[in-house]
Amino acid sequence: IEEKEMLDRMLRVDHAGEYGANRIYAGQMAVLGRSRTGPLIQVWDVKEHLEKFNEILAENRVRPTALLPLWNIAGFVLGASSALLGKEGAMACTVAVEESISEHYNSQIRALMEKDPERYTELLQVIKEFRDDEMEHHDTGLEHDAESIPGYWLLKNAIQLGCKAAIYVSQRV
Repeated sequence: IEEKEMLDRMLRVDHAGEYGANRIYAGQMAVLGRSRTGPLIQVWDVKEHLEKFNEILAENRVRPTALLPLWNIAGFVLGASSALLGKEGAMACTVAVEESISEHYNSQIRALMEKDPERYTELLQVIKEFRDDEMEHHDTGLEHDAESIPGYWLLKNAIQLGCKAAIYVSQRV
C-alpha cells in the first residue's frame, strides 16, 4: 500500500481502538463502578488516548471508521458483560484487549521504523507511550486475578479474536 493510505489506516484503527476501549471501560463502570473494583477500573482513563487520536485524525485529515456506532455498542456490551462475571471477568477482558492493542501498536512501531523513523518521530513517540500504558493496564489485570476466572483462556482467546476482526475491518471501513 502507498504510504498515505498506510498512515490513514493506522490512524483510523488506532482511533477506533481507543474509542472501543473507552466504551469497554464505560460498560465495566456501569456494572462495577460502585463496587470495590470501580476505582481500579476508573484509573484506566483512556480518554486522553482517544482525545489525542481525535487531534491526530483532524491534523492529518483522516476520517474515522464508519463503524464507530457499532464499536460504541459492542465495546459497552463487552465491558458490561465481562464485568457481570465479576472483578475477574472484567480483569480478564482487560488483559485480552490490552494485549491485543499492545501487539498491534508494536507492529505499527515496526512498520513506521521501516518506512521513515525520522519523519514519524512524533507519531512513534505517541504510539510507544500508549503501548506502554496498555501494557500497564494488562499487567494490572493480571495482578488482580484475571487468570483465576474459570475458562480464562477461552474467554481471552474469544475476546482477542474479536479484537483482531475489529482491527481488520476498522482499517478498511
